[in-house]
Amino acid sequence: MQDRKQDVSTGQRQSGERRRPASPEHGAAAGVAVHLPEALSSAEVMALQRSAGNAAVARRLAVRRPAAAGAGPARAVQRRKPSANAPTEHYADKAQDHPEWPVFQNLMKAGGFPADVIDSAWQLLLGGVGEQERLNQESADPSLGPDERRAHRASNSWYRELVNLVGDHLRITTPTMALWSGGFDVSVYAHSKGHTSLEFTRLGKVVDQLELHADWKLQAPLWNVLSRAFVERATGPVHVFLRAYNPDSVLIAQEIPQLRIIQRLNPAVTLRWHPLYTTPDGAIKEISQDLRLTDDAAYSSRDKCVSVMYHYLLRFHDEKNGKAAMAYGEMNELLAKNVNPKADTK
Repeated sequence: MQDRKQDVSTGQRQSGERRRPASPEHGAAAGVAVHLPEALSSAEVMALQRSAGNAAVARRLAVRRPAAAGAGPARAVQRRKPSANAPTEHYADKAQDHPEWPVFQNLMKAGGFPADVIDSAWQLLLGGVGEQERLNQESADPSLGPDERRAHRASNSWYRELVNLVGDHLRITTPTMALWSGGFDVSVYAHSKGHTSLEFTRLGKVVDQLELHADWKLQAPLWNVLSRAFVERATGPVHVFLRAYNPDSVLIAQEIPQLRIIQRLNPAVTLRWHPLYTTPDGAIKEISQDLRLTDDAAYSSRDKCVSVMYHYLLRFHDEKNGKAAMAYGEMNELLAKNVNPKADTK
């Protein structure tokens, strides 16, 4: 997976944009008062789309957004941030006018997706962007606690419906699944070693090439939903690649706990941990138990993996090596806070 940080960028918002009305049950579940017109659920959008087309969907989606309110940071998969040219409106009510619609359509066609699935998936993606802004705004309610805010921001039914529609295309295409943390090139490295990470699944490849919206906070929860669905499909060995250890990352806080549950149901799901270091020329190497850089070093314990990585950084990292500066900085930050990995006996 991509590196999962709480750092999210802020995009522009245009006044007068339109969005899908809120599903009343979401506001009630999170304890947020929501007073909006009749809702169109993410399941209904596909049924309406099939029977009446995108124009009918757009008419049902057309409702003014409430005034913007700030939303706190959410734990999210770190992605390549949107470019300066990323769209600043949602296009939920005019999906095929979105500048990335031709790109999405061509990528999905190349992946073998039927036309009706492509249309529905695109509407769910853009509807999810609009829905996420509402959830982020509502989560700023000062009466909510931190856990309630996080849960509310993560309750995007459009993104979940997207997984229901095309989630089978998150299955791996190699014998082993890969999870990762420390920068997107770690995902590329894992793929080069014969493992499948989220970005190299059929669906992940498509979504990875989209910007969707200038505000990253509206997209990050999509990747969290995809991440959960990806991990739930583990059926065998999972290789975890770490260039940096972050206890608040999606990898450590979300994906690994999910895998522990799956392991109890399926003993064939095992974890192999790989500590990584990037050399000054940009090459990613693995760290052996005797603190040498090698092509393959896997551990059955997270603690052992993190310990080896820490000891290598402490003893051998050259501060002139900017390629490994992020990992070294995060390690020092954790040590300064006296944060140590929790015991891991598996």
